[in-house]
Formats: sequence, structure tokens, C-alpha cells
Amino acid sequence: MPVGTRGTVRTQTLGQLEALGAPMLLANTFHLLQRPGAEVLERMGGLHRWMGWRGAILTDSGGFQLFSLAHAHTLGEDGATFQEVADGPRVVLTPERSIAMQRAIGSDVMMVLDHCVPATASHGEAEAAMALTHRWARRSLAARGDSPQQVFAIVQGARYPALRRASADALTAIDGFDGFAIGGLAVGEARAEREDLTELTAALLPADRPRYLMGVGTPLDILEAVHRGVDMFDCILPTAWAQHGRAFTAAGKVDLRQGRHRLVDEPLDPSCPCQACARHSRSYLHHLVKCQEPLGWQLLAEHNLRFYVRLMAELRTAIRNDTFAALLAARRQTLAQVAA
Repeated sequence: MPVGTRGTVRTQTLGQLEALGAPMLLANTFHLLQRPGAEVLERMGGLHRWMGWRGAILTDSGGFQLFSLAHAHTLGEDGATFQEVADGPRVVLTPERSIAMQRAIGSDVMMVLDHCVPATASHGEAEAAMALTHRWARRSLAARGDSPQQVFAIVQGARYPALRRASADALTAIDGFDGFAIGGLAVGEARAEREDLTELTAALLPADRPRYLMGVGTPLDILEAVHRGVDMFDCILPTAWAQHGRAFTAAGKVDLRQGRHRLVDEPLDPSCPCQACARHSRSYLHHLVKCQEPLGWQLLAEHNLRFYVRLMAELRTAIRNDTFAALLAARRQTLAQVAA
């Protein structure tokens, strides 16, 4: 899912996103609650109509901000109160308010409010956050009411396998969730540990409902997670890395900030049909990146998003054709390397 935090995927028009073929975008409840707010979205008929997007939308609940804005909130049983600067506005986020905002957004998939803690959290801290997440999950499900929108629960437990098992068991025992997410990863743990926890957790979740690994990750991360049973992903890397001149290609990662590209009159990736590759040389893209021209960010973001969408299509085809094992062995090598 391309990440459209505030109702837009940075640098990309709707036409570009539709041409990509990505069926679903991710938007963030916390940020849309701050601006434009529920009233605007309710009056405008929801986010799909307001932004003009015909595909599906999944909304994060705002739970990740409990991690990313840990310095700016106070936490209690009812929810969290955010205040990023001393004299700034306060934002109160409870399970009920998060779901109410997601109903106003009109997303196809709503996420329960959860408590995400860093990988360095102690066992006691992780267990308390997990238990709070379970209580909030029940409240979030109840707050859905008669809405036809789907609701996904979020497994927490930090880096502790026993807590991951306990969280998966507790949430799958609650009737009514349409899918399950694996949260609290890519927050400081090592890659091998993340892969082990993903494999452990995915195996505990129902096979007949989607499994969503939140906020992960690089193309190699996605390949390894699909291998471990995950269905859905979101990550800001395609557009965030593009802003800094980095691109994913069939031959590996490319950093266009490096001077070795200055005189290279070749495409970024000959196998890619995007505008960056079909019309421009690495030399020109290097120039745009070094000059910090917005066009460079736009072109590389489109390229990176296309790379991700094509990779996902490739993985789906391999699964259907029962050739995933061979694809895994081949792609592990190229996705991990840096292109010359």
C-alpha cells in the first residue's frame, strides 16, 4: 500500500497512482484528525470522494504515534493526549475517537487503536502495552457499531516470543475482526529478530483472513515476510528514499547522489517502463538530485513505487504458479545488493 498519510502520496498525482495499479492506499487517522478534521471529511463525503481516489483505503489508527511521538503524549487507560509543543493544540485519541474519525474518513479497513513500544522496551513494559492494546481492541470493535467497514486487530508483544503468542491467542479469540496485523516491528530490532517474530506471529493467525505487517519495509523485507505468510504491507520508503536520491532497481539499490553517476548516459533500470527510466539518463537524474529539484523526487518516487508494485505482482504470480521457492532464492540475492 503506498502511504498517503494526509490523503496524498507525496509527489504523486492520482493519475500516476492509478497507472501503478496499487489497489489500496494507507492514510493516517491521527494526522487527518489534526487537519482537516472530522467535520470536513464528513461534509465532503469521506476521503475517497474528497481526494478523488477510486481504490480502497486503509487507515492506521494513530497508534504508531504513541511510539513516534512518545515525548509528546501522556497515556492512560482511556487513551492518549498529545501536545507536541507547550502552547500548542492538544489532541485526545481514544479507541472510540479513533474509530469515529476512521468512520468519518470512510476507509475500507479501520485499525484498532494500539500501544506500540520500542524494541528496547522491558518485558514488563511490553506486557503492559500488549494488555492495554487488547482492552483497546475490544473497545475499538464495539465502536464500529453498524459500519460496514472492516476492522483489523493488531498483535503486539515487542521482541518477546511468549508475549507475541499470548497476544495472537487473545485477539483471535475475540469474534468480529476481519483481519490481523503484526505491529511493533521495525522499531529498533535487528532484521533477523524481526523475521523470526514475523514467522512466529503469522503462523498463529487465521489463514482465512488477511495478515498485515505494519510499516515494513524494504523490498527484501517484503520478500522475506511473504515467505513467512504475510499478505499486506505499507512503508514510506519508496517516496522517502526517493527524496534523498535513492532508488530500487532490478540490479539492486542505487544512490544517485554519488558522483559516479554524473557522466553515465544510461537508464536507471533498463527493465522499468517508468518516466525516470524510459526518458532520462542516470546523469540527468543525478543532476536533479544534487540540485534538489522537486522533479527528481517525483520521478524517483514514481519509479520506486512502480518497483514495489511490480515486485508484489511477481510474488503473487509465483505463489499461484507454485514457483515461489525458486523466486525467493533468486530475488534474495539481487534485492540485498547495491548496484554498481
